[in-house]
Amino acid sequence: MFKIEYTRKELKEKFNIEMWTAEKIRSFQKILMDWYDQQEADHNFPWRESGEPYNIWISEIMLQQTRTDTVIPYYERFTEAFPTIKDLAEASEDQVLKMWEGLGYYSRARNLREAAQQIMIHHEGVFPNDPKEIIQLKGVGPYTAGAISSMAFGLPTPAIDGNLMRVLSRLFEINLDITKAKNRKVFETVALYLIDEERPGDFNQALMDLGRTICTPKNYFPERSPVKEFNASYINDTWHEYPVKKTKNKPKPITYISLMIQNEVGEYLLERRPKTGLLASTWQFPMIQVEEIVTDGTWKPFEPIILETLKKEDKVYVEQFVEDKYNIMVSLNEQTSGVVEHIFSHLKWSVSIFNGEKTESTSNRKIPKNCEWVKPRDFERYTFPTVQKKIWTNFTEITLF
Repeated sequence: MFKIEYTRKELKEKFNIEMWTAEKIRSFQKILMDWYDQQEADHNFPWRESGEPYNIWISEIMLQQTRTDTVIPYYERFTEAFPTIKDLAEASEDQVLKMWEGLGYYSRARNLREAAQQIMIHHEGVFPNDPKEIIQLKGVGPYTAGAISSMAFGLPTPAIDGNLMRVLSRLFEINLDITKAKNRKVFETVALYLIDEERPGDFNQALMDLGRTICTPKNYFPERSPVKEFNASYINDTWHEYPVKKTKNKPKPITYISLMIQNEVGEYLLERRPKTGLLASTWQFPMIQVEEIVTDGTWKPFEPIILETLKKEDKVYVEQFVEDKYNIMVSLNEQTSGVVEHIFSHLKWSVSIFNGEKTESTSNRKIPKNCEWVKPRDFERYTFPTVQKKIWTNFTEITLF
């Protein structure tokens, strides 16, 4: 699965990467590992102390796009609820999503559960120790497979993610776009030349710590690095040019109306999102995408701006929308109860909150199967993504002027 794809000569001729001599690599390993050992006392993360493949797996999935300090309480809560692979495999999807609540990227939680079930079925409940089998687990890619293989089983496998590509780019002045999948094999090859075969897991974690604490995307001070004498971009004062990365598109703006609909006994209408797509299977207050709303019998949508009030014709439309979709009649407040913004990696939501009361049901029809009336005290039993928590907090806040 992980193999040296390019010889030293090919790295030089094809990518202008000058691989170090064996002696220089050994020197780099020693200096980096000495630094790591000194730092390790300050970074006794619970998954490192455990050393168990299950715990390392859970932590690595959580650490994707989330800061280490943020992950620790989630990790501890999750592993307390599901201390073994068997516990995770036998848990319901709702239980797993609830323990994941707040981390985002909920597909990762569902993948963890499915992978645990794979391990129970195909590996008799024992985490596989072959990288080729590890990467077959649901939601596990080359980085995670490499991290688990090296940290849990002591195999000399690289764990290449954006963090390590940034470190390697600066060490060797690698002029390859780190966002392009085809370039991963080059970085894997470089890492395979460098990896300490006696302590591969610690070596990968040392590079991760270097990228997390010193060789950061911003506020980078290469002169503080323990391996600065090996850093070509520091020596040549080109560090600001690396890593090479194409400009990300700005998140697409989308505006929504969030409806806080309450019935006669103080319950709020909640709706479960579809099983696939963004925030799949989590719960939300009913939402309407403003850009798609039809008014005045025409196909002209609202302007894509934050709404602070509903015009009469728009209020009528929204109330009719609720009646048609949820089988209830409502009376909405024309004035917004608040506005929330939330940024995903590719989307920027602006949400105007409007509250209303259920007046009656339509023709004795029930609300849709994916909806429930729930009292606020029972919200803790439901998995809400962060944006919905923001909406509820904003809605319930008392603002003094």
